[in-house]
Amino acid sequence: MKPKVLRTLFFLQESAELAKQKQIRVAVIGTGGMGTGHCNNLPKVEETKLVAVCDIDPATAKETGKRCGVKSFVKYQDLLDWGKMDGVVIATPHYFHPVIGCAAMKAGFHCLSEKPMAVTVGEADRFIKTAEKTGKVFSVMFQRRTEPGIKAALEIARSGRIGKLRRTLLISPEFRSQAYYDSGTWRATWKGEGGGILLNQAPHIMDIFVQLAGMPKRLIGRTRTLAHNIEVEDHAEALLEYENGAYGYFYTSTTEPGPGQRIEIVGDRGKLTIADGKLSFVEYETSLPEWDAKNTEMWGSPKKQEVPIEIKDCPRGHAEIARNWARAILYGEPLIAPGSEAIGELELSNAIILSSFTNKPVDFPIDRKEYEDLIADLKKKSTFKKTAKKSERITDPAHK
Repeated sequence: MKPKVLRTLFFLQESAELAKQKQIRVAVIGTGGMGTGHCNNLPKVEETKLVAVCDIDPATAKETGKRCGVKSFVKYQDLLDWGKMDGVVIATPHYFHPVIGCAAMKAGFHCLSEKPMAVTVGEADRFIKTAEKTGKVFSVMFQRRTEPGIKAALEIARSGRIGKLRRTLLISPEFRSQAYYDSGTWRATWKGEGGGILLNQAPHIMDIFVQLAGMPKRLIGRTRTLAHNIEVEDHAEALLEYENGAYGYFYTSTTEPGPGQRIEIVGDRGKLTIADGKLSFVEYETSLPEWDAKNTEMWGSPKKQEVPIEIKDCPRGHAEIARNWARAILYGEPLIAPGSEAIGELELSNAIILSSFTNKPVDFPIDRKEYEDLIADLKKKSTFKKTAKKSERITDPAHK
């Protein structure tokens, strides 16, 4: 019998056994700001049971384990050897997501990773391939996909009502203080984080953008450090070109408090806009090429109308991604954010950084080795010294 068939049969048998208990046992690896949020959220998800925590800092691991009433570990390998869980949630610094995730899946555990799934697309490829080889359920914490407005936008984009792509726009102002960057020695460094806003704050909206518009075929990107004492980017922009010739523009920074986040996806049949979370869709009476072929009026213009959009309230946030991951393990429910689809935003961010440092256009898919060589060189040449006197582990108040 073929290995893939055997893995499928094993997964079905395992899922049937887990479905009987109606819960999966979960360990959280990395209990800093995000990890603490997951420890607080998982008990609210009826399909999950928190059974262990793991953190590289012994005091933090012990305190978190005591507070949550579960077993604690300092080394993730010791947790994997213990093995009394069905899956792990990874909330460590970025470089460790694929390292720990691959080890966990090879050891027999399902995986839910914080974003980004890796620092480089090469490591993300290996993460995805490990999930495929082991048959484990692999999801990424892209909780914005659960928002009612985003779900409605994705339905419109996937229905074809926008038509053939003509233009895209993503503007995403974010803000982080110097105190935020000073809160951990790993933050905003090539060695610790592997990038700035493109690896940390912007991935959520970039993921939505890629899901709506698809991947470009080429971009020219620029990054810079403008307003913070960090060595990675706090500003990034890119000019995008798509396969059919459509153009796009992308901009983000951590120097500008919102509002102002905006996505526009324009096709030859309509225009989808998300402005500070508000969704609108303008539909043309017919496709623009079809209208133009029949029009004889010099100042003519196609009729258009704003289409009412029904936005259905639904569960959302981090807990909903965790619930979906658990239900995928228990009952085979389709994943909201499967690892195999989470790589798009990472490839976009890698391409912008690569283009900025090489001062040349970058084609998709990007050269994996070239980018890994760039990151290795940036880490090797880094002379940046953190001024932080202590590490702060405070959960983002927006973590829900």
